[in-house]
Amino acid sequence: MTIAIPLHLLAAVIWVGGMFFAYMSLRPVAATLFEPPVRLTMWCHVFSRFFPWVWISVVALLATGFWIIKIFGGMGAVGIHIHIMLLLGIIMILIFMHLFFSPYKKLKRAVTSEDWQAASAALNTIRHLIAINLSFGLIVVVIASGGRYL
Repeated sequence: MTIAIPLHLLAAVIWVGGMFFAYMSLRPVAATLFEPPVRLTMWCHVFSRFFPWVWISVVALLATGFWIIKIFGGMGAVGIHIHIMLLLGIIMILIFMHLFFSPYKKLKRAVTSEDWQAASAALNTIRHLIAINLSFGLIVVVIASGGRYL
């Protein structure tokens, strides 16, 4: 337990914090400073550095989450807030997997071929999916930190 909870929290902070930074800080600044070819190429590079950390976080969150649930006696023994957190976490993972294997792949391909219109469309889809995942992630943080008291 002394390993599972800190690893779980670190993985959540890396993923949700990274999305918050990218969406709320980096995106607005990049939109004002860079022309589309530079901005789209930059996002390709940012995602290529961030997404491996998301994959590590996904694995760590699932492994530690189920480990913690088992320690507490299984799904029947944990509160509803844990069930909600797990459900939202799985939805977030599925959204990320779609984002990674579809629009991110399109973005990389379009940037490589310098098809800036297709790259912009792919980035716009990624932006929407990250906004959804960030919203879910922030809800999960609230549920995780105060769920049993709500």
